[in-house]
Amino acid sequence: MKLMKYIWIALVAVACTSTSSEAQQYERIDNTKLEELMQDESLQLVDVRTPEEVAAGYIEGAQHIDIYDPRFVEKVSELDKNQPVAVYCAVGGRSASASKRLQKLGFTKVYDLANGYRGWKAAGKPTVKD
Repeated sequence: MKLMKYIWIALVAVACTSTSSEAQQYERIDNTKLEELMQDESLQLVDVRTPEEVAAGYIEGAQHIDIYDPRFVEKVSELDKNQPVAVYCAVGGRSASASKRLQKLGFTKVYDLANGYRGWKAAGKPTVKD
């Protein structure tokens, strides 16, 4: 009986370890890495900021899917789960949350711009404004 108890504890520990390692499979990247990724036409660049933030400027080629939109999951589910996705917000908080959600939805390669749009713009990287 004691042996079964130890086996059970070991199984639970392994299950918890694998769950936590799967929880953050997305990769936090810097501006240089995003520029490199943007050379690949299969990259899906997603801006998860609010419409007001996007109106002030965004990274060219990004599609806007507001993380606060009640249809966020529905909209991101239209993306190709087998192609790389790079996500950004203003400074990195919402994009980390969005990256986790994309992972749970089955996206295979997710990148999160660590310093967000503000870091991109502060570094003098190109932006566009409608």
